Amino acid sequence: MTFGFAPSPAASTSTSNDPSAAPLGRVLEPAEWAAAGIPLLRDPREVVSGLHSRHHPRPATAIVAVLDPDERLRASASFTRRPAPADGWLFRNVLLDQLRRVIPHDLRRRTPVRTAVLLYCRDGDARWTPEDGAWMWGLRDACTLHGLRCGAYITLTRDGWQVLGEGRGGRRPSVDSIVEPFATSESPPPLPRTGGGASELLRRAAAR
Repeated sequence: MTFGFAPSPAASTSTSNDPSAAPLGRVLEPAEWAAAGIPLLRDPREVVSGLHSRHHPRPATAIVAVLDPDERLRASASFTRRPAPADGWLFRNVLLDQLRRVIPHDLRRRTPVRTAVLLYCRDGDARWTPEDGAWMWGLRDACTLHGLRCGAYITLTRDGWQVLGEGRGGRRPSVDSIVEPFATSESPPPLPRTGGGASELLRRAAAR
């Protein structure tokens, strides 16, 4: 599998003379990610569309979501990435903080049952960047510390969405997509209409 490479805005500000530059060990290359045995999503389009509808992401928005074994969404949180050099260690800490806020850990389990996925909305095209590599490193480490399986890393750009390391993607949704209503099984049934002549007739008929 061949991956493109493009420097990210965050990575371009980091140089060897910059003490805040991210160490190489805090970035996962595409080949390392593909070899890590990340579980494949059965329906990535549904996952992406659901998260897009729930969180309305704009560039620099990250969404971390936890899925059960049937890929049902159990929890999710979105936040805005601060303008700073891409560092997997810092990303790990932010992701871990968000996970702790929305769902209990599974550290008591011998084998992780739930899976965390990360959707990152950014400028640029769909090619892998060092910033993506830092998010991958952060996601993998945060999952280990929270007792979760490390799942897919997905980018959302103006080109559409892309599951990095898998070669799967689509044009919709994208950064510019209009947010569509999101229906869930937890939604309460619509309330019955009240008032009016028809309602009065039904009430009288039921009372007979």
